[in-house]
Amino acid sequence: MVLEKKKMMHIGLCEGDIGRYVFLPGSPERTEKIAKYFENPREIAYNREYRTWTGTLDGVPVAVTSTGIGGPSTAIAVEELHQIGADTMMRVGSCASTSPKVSMGDIVIPGGAVRMEGVGEHYLPVEFPAVPDFQMMKALEEAAIEEGLPYDTGVTITKASFYSQTSPETKPVAPELLYRWDAYVKGGATNTSMECAPLFLICGSLGIRAASVMVSATNCKEYEEQARTRPLEDLEDRVIRVAIAGMRRIIRRDRKEG
Repeated sequence: MVLEKKKMMHIGLCEGDIGRYVFLPGSPERTEKIAKYFENPREIAYNREYRTWTGTLDGVPVAVTSTGIGGPSTAIAVEELHQIGADTMMRVGSCASTSPKVSMGDIVIPGGAVRMEGVGEHYLPVEFPAVPDFQMMKALEEAAIEEGLPYDTGVTITKASFYSQTSPETKPVAPELLYRWDAYVKGGATNTSMECAPLFLICGSLGIRAASVMVSATNCKEYEEQARTRPLEDLEDRVIRVAIAGMRRIIRRDRKEG
């Protein structure tokens, strides 16, 4: 009697469908762009915001699964991918600059994340830092240098709401929001995103290696003054190249270490 494999509720995948290495973009459309760098890419699942392609890098099985926007949907993807065998996860996305240190098109490889979100508190106490795996972060930094791209390794601000940053003055808690944003920037945060803190915290609590690589879609200005001079699609390929090169380094290092 052959037992039917359990399919994950949200991502629609079973054990054996993917290997241990997974890229995590937010956008389902970005999965195909990442998969183009795989050997023998193949789409295997698409349910809600979770779209998955598989293939290989240097002969090693890899996958890319979209997480949707924000911490709650990211948490579901991480939990279910881990249940079917993934143990190395890399976010590939975009961010917005909050510092002159980061310009539009720069690569951002955060060394830590401000926990301006709520999902992480379901995993670890608020005083626990949200940080990536150091070796993965170094592999991405080496990849950015190899690609000849400017990069930043500063702190990212993980927010739970997009519009609490873009239009905080319209919210009943505007004074608190404005105070916190000002404090984070004065503390040296260089960019803002929506998935890094929960990714780092969830992966840390589950024994998963994780890191993030993003491209800045903006220069350092107030949001209401922002006007993208380049479409995000023009910037995506550079962060995807760094992610692919970084994962290749991780795979080679794992092979060397056995």
